[in-house]
Amino acid sequence: MSDHAQARITLHPDFRIGGVDRRVFGSFVEHLGRAVYTGIYEPGHPTADAEGFRGDVAELTRELGVSIVRYPGGNFVSNYVWEDGVGPARDRKPFIDLAWRTIEPNTVGTDEFLQWAEREGIESMMAVNLGTRGVAAAAALVEYCNGEAGSRWADLRIANGRTEPYGVHLWCLGNEMDGPWQIGHKDAHEYGKLAAEAGKAMKLVDPSIGLVACGSSSMQMDTFGEWERIVLSHTFDVVDHISMHAYYEEIGGDRASFLASGTAMDTFIRRVIASVDAVAAQRRSDKALTISFDEWNVWYLESRFAGEQNLPLQRDAPRIIEDVYSGLDAVVVGDLLITLLNHADRVPVACLAQLVNVIAPIMTEPGGAAWRQPTFYPFATTARLARGTALDVRVTSPTTTTLRHGEVPLVTAAATWDTAGADDPATGALALFLVNRSAEPVDVEIDHPSVDVTLTGGVQVVADHELAVAGPEHAAHVAESCVRELTAAQLVGGATGRPAVAGRTVLTLAPESWTAIHAAATRA
Repeated sequence: MSDHAQARITLHPDFRIGGVDRRVFGSFVEHLGRAVYTGIYEPGHPTADAEGFRGDVAELTRELGVSIVRYPGGNFVSNYVWEDGVGPARDRKPFIDLAWRTIEPNTVGTDEFLQWAEREGIESMMAVNLGTRGVAAAAALVEYCNGEAGSRWADLRIANGRTEPYGVHLWCLGNEMDGPWQIGHKDAHEYGKLAAEAGKAMKLVDPSIGLVACGSSSMQMDTFGEWERIVLSHTFDVVDHISMHAYYEEIGGDRASFLASGTAMDTFIRRVIASVDAVAAQRRSDKALTISFDEWNVWYLESRFAGEQNLPLQRDAPRIIEDVYSGLDAVVVGDLLITLLNHADRVPVACLAQLVNVIAPIMTEPGGAAWRQPTFYPFATTARLARGTALDVRVTSPTTTTLRHGEVPLVTAAATWDTAGADDPATGALALFLVNRSAEPVDVEIDHPSVDVTLTGGVQVVADHELAVAGPEHAAHVAESCVRELTAAQLVGGATGRPAVAGRTVLTLAPESWTAIHAAATRA
């Protein structure tokens, strides 16, 4: 018997949370820093396509497994006049983006983005400006994107060269409207009334669309909970989702609390669900609103970002919020993905913020290379393996006490079961995702009664102890040293595990690690 800490996981294909919506593997492109210009878009780059979008970034985006992308913001949207970003690019006028204090050239706008996403097979999630604008502009943008020929804004789209409607389904009713930093910030009643009227008008243009109301910008907002109650008292009948935003970082060297960020996300989700369901209960409604967790990531907000109010007025795609990530950050991102999978029944949409350069898994150099940050790997692996149904796994784990989150489990886990394409419905692909938050190895006994499991391989990310520094050399070094593919032989016979026997598999998880395992499974 090993002297390692012991944990147990029980799983069965019949114990289910809900289907894994592919939109949970979304991302975010805002007109912020180099996310657009020299990010996804750079005419003249050696890999650029005929429309000026970087082919190397598109290739990495496909490898990342992104399903849906939110656009154009973010804080940016609350001062955005979308009409100024359509039509011939030579006729568009630059303007001052008040959110990030940047001169926006308006070279990329609605058509350019939507056509890029369409070429890449990515669904688009559009946001409307409810900060400085309102009902008419929001409805007009839906008409421009989705309307048939014969109306003002649809005909403008056609005149701009796009005959067929884009068919954008998912729409955000503003962004972080509870935040005093937001241009056009509103209280809950002001926003709720405006969002309800804008949503009503937008659905009159296209009844098929889905709408996301702004929830609290974080669980730390003084108005959290009450904001959701008031906003939904106005919007409940018209919206389909409520948004959540959360960022996590290591503060003051508190590594244990940072590694437990998934617990904080889980608490946030549960509290929002409770707030949403309380409104439904008060209305005697069976409608189950779901969550669009459309901004989440590791972001060193306190230690590396001076705040947008301190930014000088800049132009030419300045380098803003370009965090370089470590192996530790990648383990935390993997843990956050586990949390999202474990709420598959109520979180069908989630967006890693952002896609390129700005706190992103993909980085670029203007005119040069594009590369993967360490956080790229847990996201890409989870997006590839997590399919079908999220299972309700039961984890029994030792706990530890953290300064920020109290008592937390040392081991977290999620699992998915997919029978798509199988000739025999009793046979499926099993994926298991595990995090060891401990600084020591942990043995995990996986009980899978009535299911024969054959491990086929996996991916592991181990946290490093280096401080993240600027530059691609660090990202490449971290990826090389912290990420490795695991073969089936390593899983069943090597240092990471022992063979499955009589419905049981035992693995040893490396200290401070995220591990994804894929297996073939058959009901016995």
